[in-house]
Amino acid sequence: MTRFENPVLPGCHPDPSICRVGDDFYLVTSTFEWFPGLPVFHSRDLVHWRPAGHALDRPDQLPLDGVPASGGLYAPTLRHHDGTFYLVCTLVDGTEWSGHFVMTASDPAGPWSDAHRLDGAGIDPSLFFDDDGRAWCTGTRLTGRYEGHTEIWLREFDPASLALTGPEHVIWDGAVKGSIWSEGSHLYKIGGRYYLLTAEGGTALDHAVMIARADAVTGPYEGSPRNPVLTHRNFGTAHPIVGTGHADLVETPEGEWWMVLLAMRPHGGDRCVLGRETFLAPLAWEDGWPVTGGRVEPSHPVPSLPPHPWPAVPRAGAFDGPELGPEWTMLRPPRERWWSLAERPGHLRMRVRPESLADVANPSFVGRRQQHHDFAAFTALDFTPADEEWAGLALVQNNDFHVLLVSAAEGVLLVKREQGVETVLAKAPPAPGRVGLGFEAHGRWYRASFSAEPGVWTPLGDPVDGDILTSQVAGGFTGALVGLYATSHGRASANHADFAWFEYTPLQGSL
Repeated sequence: MTRFENPVLPGCHPDPSICRVGDDFYLVTSTFEWFPGLPVFHSRDLVHWRPAGHALDRPDQLPLDGVPASGGLYAPTLRHHDGTFYLVCTLVDGTEWSGHFVMTASDPAGPWSDAHRLDGAGIDPSLFFDDDGRAWCTGTRLTGRYEGHTEIWLREFDPASLALTGPEHVIWDGAVKGSIWSEGSHLYKIGGRYYLLTAEGGTALDHAVMIARADAVTGPYEGSPRNPVLTHRNFGTAHPIVGTGHADLVETPEGEWWMVLLAMRPHGGDRCVLGRETFLAPLAWEDGWPVTGGRVEPSHPVPSLPPHPWPAVPRAGAFDGPELGPEWTMLRPPRERWWSLAERPGHLRMRVRPESLADVANPSFVGRRQQHHDFAAFTALDFTPADEEWAGLALVQNNDFHVLLVSAAEGVLLVKREQGVETVLAKAPPAPGRVGLGFEAHGRWYRASFSAEPGVWTPLGDPVDGDILTSQVAGGFTGALVGLYATSHGRASANHADFAWFEYTPLQGSL
């Protein structure tokens, strides 16, 4: 293997932050309202990543309940110092409290501590441990001077008390006059100088990576004459990679420098159903400034590190483990155990509960990120529905935009929810016994099918336009997920749905 393929973490993995401990690299990304939250990935070659755990895997670590779509956990930063891992992040639109917090762990796989609240307004906190023993925290806040204008603030951080201390310093407000959304800041000390890396331009097509430097940590900071260090804003929507930004830097043991960053892969125009994904790009230093070549390629030469692939994760299989795998995620923390892998061995049993995907709640839904424009997802379902009860497959962007293929009392239904309005697009007669349900996606089009007898699949309705599953249509910051779902639409129910298996497979070609 002489080249690697981007993205290195496909599907919705935005706002990557990376740190190195010896020969090991660890990376964390945003998860917004999804639980478990803040996944920690592990690599030894920067190319192959495996899930190590989640920083947020207990409902009581912080109050994520009730946060709206694309609220929740924004832009974490992961750092290691003196044997301890530190993760700082922002809880946005929380119902009990909102703001910055810090968590710690001796092992990045966990367990992580409960969230410890931090002072400071805004979003995107980041920690920096200086070589003189002091530690610092940066963050972003709106100023109100004009729409989208932000500034980067700096305060000292006390690792012993997990608190900000001392005076505040405003150290940056954009690379040029009129800059908007200078955010995602990270500090480094390289060659005796302090470097401030930021994102700018918003997280859509104008996203960019900027850098500034200073002789003292508190500034003053001067911007690089080569800013932006990296952007695809000038390539347009026809380019296969757009929206590059929100980066973090890491040095390998061999002295190479690399950048992890978010970017998107459009499937038509500016529509990006996969959301913001994690990419990897090489970095060099010239005249005391980082240079990148100005673009992220779909493929780059591999880092000068021993290759270290991890064992492949099966794409298909029965639910035969003691717990759901790390690829599965839920909406907001579960406050009751509504799923089981033990009650019917070899199956995922989900309780049919009043909560639905249309609610800002924790419905009976487990999903995985859509990671390919062309894919197939299939499941086999045993379910005897009562009135108003549904169970089956769901394609989810948020509570107001999703597509369902479900078994119901009146038959097999293909349902679209768009702008909060639910429409039954197609219906087939009830399928007694086990029913197979599937979606096949090719670019923006998703075709539903069902199987009432083994090996015989029947299309249901016309292909659905998947643009409603993009943040460009639905709003927010997340990509689409596909998964398993059950609801009784607000009614009490003692029923359950049994899923025998779930398969997600990348495809080639177009519809």
